[in-house]
Amino acid sequence: MKVYDPDFGEYITRTDSISIYSSEALTSTNKYKLNKCSVILLSGLRLSRTKGANMELGDAIYSAVTTRYFSNEPVTDEHLHKAFDYARFAPQGGNRQPVRFIVVRDQDKRNQLAELYRGPWKAYLADAQTGDINIGSDKAARLLRNADHFADHLEEVPVMVVACAHLEDTHPTDTELGRLSVVGGASIYPAVQNFILGCREAKLGASLTTLLCLFEPQVKELLGMPEDAATVAHIAVGHRTKEFPTKLDRMGLEDIVFSETWGASTYG
Repeated sequence: MKVYDPDFGEYITRTDSISIYSSEALTSTNKYKLNKCSVILLSGLRLSRTKGANMELGDAIYSAVTTRYFSNEPVTDEHLHKAFDYARFAPQGGNRQPVRFIVVRDQDKRNQLAELYRGPWKAYLADAQTGDINIGSDKAARLLRNADHFADHLEEVPVMVVACAHLEDTHPTDTELGRLSVVGGASIYPAVQNFILGCREAKLGASLTTLLCLFEPQVKELLGMPEDAATVAHIAVGHRTKEFPTKLDRMGLEDIVFSETWGASTYG
């Protein structure tokens, strides 16, 4: 099948497709028969073509800062298209592809999500301000102030992307170790990170949060999600009010990379 690619002004053979669900399509009456908004994706070779203003991968990684201040400029499906395309190529066990995304623009739904978010955020903020929760930065006061602004204005962010997953397709291997199981996330969060990097390439700010996962039953009802899907993250997406930074505040390699034994720094 040939599809027209407006970026290159030519017809290209269609090789794959993905379904991104709009929140309006997921109602309580069609939880199991979803009205899919099909988005045609072109050949993976398109990602390596030179036409356009694609970022270098390193530039995107080094500057994909969490955005706390968003403008009200609309974010279209076209803005998000390549970010979702990147997301589907993330690694996951057995090629089971458990991750799905719901794009939420409806103002009433965004209002409800923001109201749910603010409760646990304010509790977290109080504990962080008293030192009961550690903030890994010497700029903690500024980070918390920016995050609090984000919480107070969350419903104004143009798009909330809800990342979901079929957990039965994650096959975690650490459920009997007597600690928090995290391995299942290896088939989920690389897709979320790819999406965020795609947003950065599209000059869109993004803010990843998992606080709303506390309210999974309410979110699933609000968005008409099926019973076998879980909420795994929420990503606020929009245009930034400031330029992206060129460098993020991170630990040095000497602190995180070891040779042969823990603590034997590779780059120290």
